[in-house]
Amino acid sequence: MALIYRLLTEDDTSAFCHKVSLALSKGWALHGDPQYAFDQAKGVMRCAQAVTKEIAGEYHPDMKLGEQ
Repeated sequence: MALIYRLLTEDDTSAFCHKVSLALSKGWALHGDPQYAFDQAKGVMRCAQAVTKEIAGEYHPDMKLGEQ
């Protein structure tokens, strides 16, 4: 078993909520609080949420985390 980690990021729109909801529906769990920051170059707020998931097998740097 291995614990894997992803940091989901997106502009502060419904797309961010959908990205997090999709990860949760695939068995990922929230890890910590969401974070927000102003992206001055784009003039928008950006969101980030860390998620983790326990998987069978071992972690490999070449695995596509979003497909787990």
